[in-house]
Amino acid sequence: MKFTQCLALLLLTACNPEIAMNQEHAAAEADVANGGRGLAKLNPAPRKAYELTLRLKDAPGPFAVVSGVAQYDVVNEDQCGHVEPATGTASRITSQEDVVLHKVSDTEYRGMVYLDLMQDEDYYGRGVCRWEFTGAGVMLKATGAEGETRFLSFIEADRFKKGDVMTRYYVPRHYPRSEKLPDFGASGTEDPSKYRPELQGNLFTASLSGSEVQP
Repeated sequence: MKFTQCLALLLLTACNPEIAMNQEHAAAEADVANGGRGLAKLNPAPRKAYELTLRLKDAPGPFAVVSGVAQYDVVNEDQCGHVEPATGTASRITSQEDVVLHKVSDTEYRGMVYLDLMQDEDYYGRGVCRWEFTGAGVMLKATGAEGETRFLSFIEADRFKKGDVMTRYYVPRHYPRSEKLPDFGASGTEDPSKYRPELQGNLFTASLSGSEVQP
């Protein structure tokens, strides 16, 4: 009986493209929820290359974990995105792709970012989804142990492409961990005057910048 029911379900799915598509979309949404890219594909031949540079100054200790990401967003989800059945609205489509950062020195790391890494394509049968690079970020941890502070930084696309240097200031006492806030995400601030006066003279910085790689 169970075999017959399963066979009938498989036949129904195979013969009904709409059911198959809905199942594919549901699987894609679950993948996105778990950190995947869902239906989105990578451009097999990206060309718009930029180098992401991270520079540290006055860090309170070494960072064994230095990871980077490039973020991409679909800018026309109303014309192409998956429509949520419950609301009838198109959901935002975004993807964060890993950027491998190579250690140049104890205070400098570099990695390659491609502005056109995501593939423009009709993923949901409603029109071609147009992807844009929206920024790059880094995450630093002292050793990678559970509960350590995650020092976070992100530079927006316009500043990245112009070659601006974005510097954020952090409080050293959160390194390697905050006893009161395990797994604390320290995002720092671009304006050190926002910290209390007694902290302002004892900060460390992480600076992000981008530079176009000439072909």
